[in-house]
Amino acid sequence: MGDGTATTTDLDAQLEKHRVELTGYCYRMLGSSFEAEDAVQDTLVRAWRSHATFEGRSSLRSWLYRIATNVCLDMLAAGSKRARPMDLTESTPLARAALSPRPDHTWLEPMPDARVLPAVQDPAEAAVAKESVRLAFMAALQQLPPKQRAVLILREVLAWRASEVAELLGTSVASVNSALQRARATLAAREDRGAEAALADPLDEEQRKLLERYVQAFEGYDMTALTALLHEDAVMTMPPFDLWLTGPADITGFMTTLGASCAHSRLLPVRANGLPGFAHYKPDPENGGFTPWAVQVLEVSEGRITGFHCFLDTERWFPLFDLPLHLEAEADEVQHSR
Repeated sequence: MGDGTATTTDLDAQLEKHRVELTGYCYRMLGSSFEAEDAVQDTLVRAWRSHATFEGRSSLRSWLYRIATNVCLDMLAAGSKRARPMDLTESTPLARAALSPRPDHTWLEPMPDARVLPAVQDPAEAAVAKESVRLAFMAALQQLPPKQRAVLILREVLAWRASEVAELLGTSVASVNSALQRARATLAAREDRGAEAALADPLDEEQRKLLERYVQAFEGYDMTALTALLHEDAVMTMPPFDLWLTGPADITGFMTTLGASCAHSRLLPVRANGLPGFAHYKPDPENGGFTPWAVQVLEVSEGRITGFHCFLDTERWFPLFDLPLHLEAEADEVQHSR
């Protein structure tokens, strides 16, 4: 491709082949679904415009990663880093729970697996890719300075050689190794890095049954059944609100008080951040049926739910996940309500 003779159609197809993996890279760098997709679009446009000057000294893939890295580093120059509620505030007891929103750019955002995880044959490679977009790991990445973040992702997630990373960043192998060492030390200091390590890939029979019981408990709004599924240290978050709750008593207490309108909801399965999740629709009293309320992402460990993360900005998340913006009531529900 280095001779500049490829047709426009050929070039578009060649670039498009890399979209998913580049989106995964930019998402890990930026912590934002929409910024990642913007960064990839910018990367592909820059590559298309400057392809005539691409001399083929490196592979097209590594050239694209160089462009994407520069785009992300420029976007991160403002110093913003995205977070989860537990990275910003202390856990709030239910008695003091208040829903205080923060701006969108504060939060680590969810991402559909299909947009960031390329299909790979090697199960070990697939597992590493999934672990590297899980919420706890993504939050840890956000604590790293941008260049350390790039080095860690390229070396440990994408398995690039130190020499390849040094060439991409225009630096020395010694500098890359030093940055990787510092990044590893920062991540090791974070207690929650391995919080989701027990999640099987693909989900094993026990985990599938746990999720089935969760759907039954949530849709039936059965707090006794839900309590049995939650780890004693389970955490519930609800971005854009900075409130987060710990433990089954406060979580179910919230759901039956401030969250009481979620009774009789419906859940549709989704895959987000390498984790099981659900599109949560709650009853729509005005129009009938069900209206979008949240994308839920669940963390599971040792047969219990340890994290219950509800992303509430449905106008952004439901289109991203290709989810319908209304669910009709099933016939038996309509009959029952008369």
